[in-house]
Amino acid sequence: MSSVTKRDYYEVLGLDRQATDQQIKSAYRKLALKYHPDRNPGDHKAEEAFKEAAEAYSVLADREKRSLYDRFGHAGVAGAGAGAAGFDPTIFADFSDIFSGLGDVFGFGDLFGQRRRRGGPQRGADLRYDLEISFEESASGTDTSIQIPREETCDTCKGSGAAEGTTPETCNQCRGSGQLRYQQGFLTVARPCPNCRGTGKTIAKPCQTCRGAGRVGRERKLTVKIPAGIATGQRLRLYGEGEHGSAGGPPGDLYVVVHVQEHSFFHREEDDLYCEMPISFPTLALGGTIHVPTLDGREQVQVPAGTQPGTRFKLRGKGMPHVNGRGQGDLYAIARVAVPKKLTKEQKHALEDLNRLLPQEKVDEEAGSEEKPFFERVKDIFG
Repeated sequence: MSSVTKRDYYEVLGLDRQATDQQIKSAYRKLALKYHPDRNPGDHKAEEAFKEAAEAYSVLADREKRSLYDRFGHAGVAGAGAGAAGFDPTIFADFSDIFSGLGDVFGFGDLFGQRRRRGGPQRGADLRYDLEISFEESASGTDTSIQIPREETCDTCKGSGAAEGTTPETCNQCRGSGQLRYQQGFLTVARPCPNCRGTGKTIAKPCQTCRGAGRVGRERKLTVKIPAGIATGQRLRLYGEGEHGSAGGPPGDLYVVVHVQEHSFFHREEDDLYCEMPISFPTLALGGTIHVPTLDGREQVQVPAGTQPGTRFKLRGKGMPHVNGRGQGDLYAIARVAVPKKLTKEQKHALEDLNRLLPQEKVDEEAGSEEKPFFERVKDIFG
């Protein structure tokens, strides 16, 4: 590709001359993914487009080369270290991060000679356990036992996967690297070794206990300390109680996700509690004393005369404990009218007498019409 036929490098990448370094890198990444030879096998046009984009990037990503190119065009960077057909393979040593995702896109492990060992120590997987507790247990805190199924290191082979008296051997195909390297055009591609499955080791005689896996499934009993005040959805992390790692890797963690049962009387909002207290009409009208249930027992509350239904009585510090151990929320008792389902004759006559003595619906003298009862007014408002 001579300097006469070369396209403008900015045009190749689809950019203007004010493009930033990040825009240049992003544009090149998109073209590299689009025209990569592994994605377009046998397509010579795609290969040429890939080389053209790489050449443009090798110049524009280098500030000195870019400055020369902006001033003198292709002549300013001629012979500036470009490889065959204008392609400079050294750019991949400096900008290998651009190709960090190509292995996932095209199904191979690594590019351009960058090795990634797969057979080394690997951390064990994290586990999740959903634990249901009662409302009372969440309020007071508790210790509970759980059974966790997990993968643990095989005691027979100590995690090697080899039978007793033997050891894993270095793979004779990849020579312990866990990868096989292939030359594809001007690229060197590494793929996991199929013989050892990327571990770099082969086992001639597998362990009979774990059948060569190096790990076995077991049930483990753990005691979990539930702090007072914990709420639904909160989780506890038990470090190192997940699955064991492989090849000497550290274990994962166990996350216990808590689910608190609903209470028949209390309703929780954050650390505050709410309850509805049925109070007789005489007590609401005349005033009196009621006893409100709390987490710690019954609390005495004074009801002022003339208290209306829906009035809230605040009992400070009688809510749920803060899970961090500092203080408690509040308890709100909401007044509701207690209406008896059955009345004796004496009670019925007393209520009838009271009804005659209570003020009746007022008459609006100015308007000359009787004011509608409360529920009829509500019906008029909402249709």
